Amino acid sequence: MIYLDNAATTLKKPASVIEAVKTAMESMGNCSRGIYGSSMDAFRVIYQTREKLAAIFHCRPDHVIFTCNATEALNMAIHGTAVPESRIISTDLEHNSVLRPLYRLEEEQGIALDFVRADRQGKICYEEFEERIRPETRAIVCTHASNLTGNMLDIGKIGEIARKHGLLFIVDASQTAGIYPIDMEKMGIDIVCFTGHKGLMGPQGTGGLCIREGVPIKPWKIGGTGVQSYSRAQPSAFPELLEAGTLNSHGIAGLSAALDFIRETGPEKIREKELGLMRRFADGVSKIPGIRLYGDLSADKTAIVALNIKDYDSGEAADALWQDHEIAVRAGAHCAPRMHEALGTREQGAVRFSFSWFNTEEEIDQAVQAVEELSRL
Repeated sequence: MIYLDNAATTLKKPASVIEAVKTAMESMGNCSRGIYGSSMDAFRVIYQTREKLAAIFHCRPDHVIFTCNATEALNMAIHGTAVPESRIISTDLEHNSVLRPLYRLEEEQGIALDFVRADRQGKICYEEFEERIRPETRAIVCTHASNLTGNMLDIGKIGEIARKHGLLFIVDASQTAGIYPIDMEKMGIDIVCFTGHKGLMGPQGTGGLCIREGVPIKPWKIGGTGVQSYSRAQPSAFPELLEAGTLNSHGIAGLSAALDFIRETGPEKIREKELGLMRRFADGVSKIPGIRLYGDLSADKTAIVALNIKDYDSGEAADALWQDHEIAVRAGAHCAPRMHEALGTREQGAVRFSFSWFNTEEEIDQAVQAVEELSRL
């Protein structure tokens, strides 16, 4: 199998990640629920992982909150900071993990939504952010990179706009965390949400959010924390304020090992290889008649190429790639409805190829050949 669906989840993990999860499952108890050895082992691994993530995103370790994925993190960030009858600005590049919480707030709390539009290449005009700011505007919520085209937003520039106007700035870093630089302090980010199972190369069931000191946020869920058990309210201190219930310590142990692998290998080196594979594939398929590529290939982007083959339904094309060539890709709407509207691919969808550190040039060349064969049918 040639696995090219890494924007959904990185299937191939460092061997150290798998070993860390196995060891944790054999030895770890419940974090913060006892002072015996296996409980303390879990506590130490979890805190060390907070420290590693805090170093990546430039925030306080106790302000790193663990969740089961970016969807949960985004719900916590968006719902936890929402103010009824206010306005929120977002973009056409967003995943449904941003859009659906916003639509719910619009329906249930009377929050007005403003979207910065994307053009046919998926590009936006940054001046539009300021044009859409009103006195009641409360926040900007946007992705760092489109999960459909891979095109990146300049979150530093958006952060400057947010800071200038006193707006909360929430970033969805699902496609970039770990491999692309994100400095919450320098970029003016108040909350960054991430998942562990994509670029961070960790297990599924891991993710989180990092919160700038002083940002007010209400807990999205409440329950047991192992501390202040007689209080009727959720503890007010981080991380317990936002971490109700048992944490996925086994998965977090794997995430910790993945963070070590990325640091030791070098995020720049990983990024360079992934982007090199992406460009090799894009250059190859761009020469094939009947291929339409989406997004701005000349701009900053992640290792994603979205395309269509003639007028074939994207799902049928993906099925053919799997059945005839054992190439795994993602097709359809990619949970990005506004982006497909902007690109004009609502009906056809798109076939997404996404690359990782563990892919090879030989696999890329085989994928290009497979697309060429499909284009001749």
